[in-house]
Amino acid sequence: MQMHRRALNRPNFLSTLLLAATIVDGCRSQPSTTSAPAPEVSVAQVLQQDVPVFSEWVGTTVGFVDADIHPKVSGYLLKQDYRNGDVVHAGQLLFEIDPREYQAALEQAQGNLGQAQAQLKQNQLTLARYTDLYNQGVISRQAFDNQTQTTRANASQVEADEGALKAARLNLGWTKVYSPINGVAAIATAQVGDLVAPATLLTTVSQLDPIRVEFPISESSYLRVAEKINQDPAKRAKDAPKFQLILADGSIYKYLGEVYDVNRQVDIQTGTIKVEAVFANPDNILRPGLYAKIRAATDVAHNALLVPQDALLQTQGQYQVAVVDSDNKVTMRNVTIGQQVGALQIVQTGVSAGERVITEGLQKVHDGMEVNPHVVAIQPPAETAPGAGAAAPSPPAMPGKQT
Repeated sequence: MQMHRRALNRPNFLSTLLLAATIVDGCRSQPSTTSAPAPEVSVAQVLQQDVPVFSEWVGTTVGFVDADIHPKVSGYLLKQDYRNGDVVHAGQLLFEIDPREYQAALEQAQGNLGQAQAQLKQNQLTLARYTDLYNQGVISRQAFDNQTQTTRANASQVEADEGALKAARLNLGWTKVYSPINGVAAIATAQVGDLVAPATLLTTVSQLDPIRVEFPISESSYLRVAEKINQDPAKRAKDAPKFQLILADGSIYKYLGEVYDVNRQVDIQTGTIKVEAVFANPDNILRPGLYAKIRAATDVAHNALLVPQDALLQTQGQYQVAVVDSDNKVTMRNVTIGQQVGALQIVQTGVSAGERVITEGLQKVHDGMEVNPHVVAIQPPAETAPGAGAAAPSPPAMPGKQT
């Protein structure tokens, strides 16, 4: 009976297997009715326009005038009459030196002069009498000549004593040390009670408005702008490039500067020439010794091709952009880049004006992929450097050049 049942069940089992295989084959042969949608990306058109080409140099701020303050006489420092770091004015009292020695010398010089003047007066009266007596033949020629020479010697002594009195007055006056310029006074290097001398540096006063920035530029950079910066000051202020000052924290200083001086020669060891720019500094924000990156438009790139920096994909020093054609398909292209212009980058080779490049979604596309692009507008670069609307100061006259 068991063998008969097994024989009866075998056709059912085979039928089940055939039915399952048919279902599986049917599922495999049925075509898929769904596919992944094209990824959405942002694209921007390649711009073409003239843009300024900027050069950058690194320099240091220096006071327009840095006056080292030394005493002109020796003595003990009695008093400091300014607070360290104060803004001081020309003629303001800074230090006082013990004046007693110089007051005594002045009084002695006054006494010597009074004595010499009295002696001269007496000799002048004697010479007047001798002149009458000589004319009358009462005294000899030798006596008259002796009195004449004595009177002249006394007159010379009076002149010498007058000079000594003036020197004594100057020395006494120099016990008070005044600021020669308007500016900011540094922390004093000499302390009250110190014995100071003409070689002693008391402090430094720096004129900070305007302030200078010194920086070296290469010979090639100099030759590109030499014609403009070597003009007379009036034309140079109009034609020479304006300078932008970038500080150590990356901030851009609100005033533009201009060329003030160019050194007379190129440093043969470094191949650079020192240039000085001058910047307005009415709030004394800039101080001597600051790091200063100088930026100026020294040339113009005509018909430059520009793409957003977000459109660039960098791999091992090579740059690529993803170009989307009219069929919305992606082509990866190698490009050669130029200078950065604000948020844009100059592309020298690899793209054409008006082509669309992907600016957002670069990481999810590959060559030949179809995408769903959304065009975004990009801001064209300004004609000049940022901050060009700020007022640039006229160079002030250097000490000794005022009119």
